[in-house]
Amino acid sequence: MGLAVLAAALGYFVDAYDLILYNIVRVQSLQGVGVPQDALLRTGVDLLNAQLVGMLVGGVLWGVLGDRRGRRSVLFGSIFLYSAATLANGLIRTLPEYMLCRLLAGIGLAGELGAGVTLVAELLPKHLRGYGTMIVAAVGVTGVVTASLVAGTFTWRTAYVIGGGLGVLLLFLRIGVSESGLFAKVRQSNVSRGNFFALFAHWSTFKKYLSVVLVALPIWFIIGVLVTFSPELGRDMGLATPPQAGRAVLWYYLGLTLGDLTTGYLSQRFANRKRVMAAFLAITALVAAAYFLLGGYSLDAYYILCLALGWSSGYWAVFITMSAEQFGTNLRATVATTAPNFVRGATVLLTLAFRQLGPRLGMRNAAVVLAAASLLIGALALRQLDETYGKDLDFLE
Repeated sequence: MGLAVLAAALGYFVDAYDLILYNIVRVQSLQGVGVPQDALLRTGVDLLNAQLVGMLVGGVLWGVLGDRRGRRSVLFGSIFLYSAATLANGLIRTLPEYMLCRLLAGIGLAGELGAGVTLVAELLPKHLRGYGTMIVAAVGVTGVVTASLVAGTFTWRTAYVIGGGLGVLLLFLRIGVSESGLFAKVRQSNVSRGNFFALFAHWSTFKKYLSVVLVALPIWFIIGVLVTFSPELGRDMGLATPPQAGRAVLWYYLGLTLGDLTTGYLSQRFANRKRVMAAFLAITALVAAAYFLLGGYSLDAYYILCLALGWSSGYWAVFITMSAEQFGTNLRATVATTAPNFVRGATVLLTLAFRQLGPRLGMRNAAVVLAAASLLIGALALRQLDETYGKDLDFLE
């Protein structure tokens, strides 16, 4: 059990490392492949979207394979593809090569979190399940801190090569990980496994699945818009020296790590996941209001608010736990793998909307509109979900 938790946690570590590394080195790397200054924002959004589209495709691919072939097989296949694509990312010379590598890395990374959390949830006793996924989430997001430190020390090419090397090391670590007993039991039966379209067969099933995805939308709005485009937003809010994206990412994810630990512990302490998520959604709304009102006061205030946003939106650990607990063993990996990637993929729509609304409303006003929409959607989605603390996972859809 301990090795499974470690393997899943380190898998999410390299997942977070790579995802945010691009946000940190976006400007330098695009300049390195010849993108002109006036095209950096537009091209940066395009590459981010290529990576997120890859995660959408990979989420379905690895999720289905996880329910059909096993959770362990996904942990090997996904990290292999990620490692190869990220190592290649350090060698690219043109923009099309860069986009292809981000797409393939996105496909590879898509299997990491869902397969790992599914395995941990099925191996641990139900009274410890939340602690296991809390450790996975907390260790995972420290990959962002590592990415910030590596990007600040080495060139962007070397930073990608380091990420690929970490993936190779993790591949060897996973050799000793055991398969889930619940999956082994279902595999011997004739029940349909990994049928992605079964999630859309009935309105009640689809509504539950859609709610699982949308409840985490505010988290990825903050990451994909407020943090990623910190330089542009800071400048629009009146800061004479715009924030550095790398520092904003670092402060946000430090807060997110603390938030994951806080919400994970509270959900176990009070034996309730929904109430904890509802409380932190409300706190996020308050902190977001402070961000828009006070973010332009000073650079220090801006970074402190990024830290606060990370903590308040740090219910990712509870979200990934609930996504694994909502559905039966024959669809659990499909849901737990696709849900985090679909909510990440929804960032494509948010960034496109931000790019369209920005010139018309101004950067800050566009972000305010999108923040309000994502928080409202997240709150409505949470109301549709069942409480899952202590739920027995030995059931089928």
